[in-house]
Amino acid sequence: MSLPAADRDKLLDFLATVARPGQTLDGLSDDSDLVAAGLIDSLVVIEIILYLEREYRIDIRASGIDPGSLTSVQGILTSIEQSR
Repeated sequence: MSLPAADRDKLLDFLATVARPGQTLDGLSDDSDLVAAGLIDSLVVIEIILYLEREYRIDIRASGIDPGSLTSVQGILTSIEQSR
């Protein structure tokens, strides 16, 4: 099963709100490491976890999702898909 494009768009909108000032997703692939690219820091990963819990009702602890997989757009989308 593949996620609707609306889920990706919603995620990108969210990431734009938590990205470091002056940083954008422009030019990055969905597989790019957002921490290594300087778009987010490790504290934002916590915000991503809260976003997933709030928007998709994903219990990160119960689902066994590795927070390290939440540093790329593709990793986050895969985590959403696997939790459905």
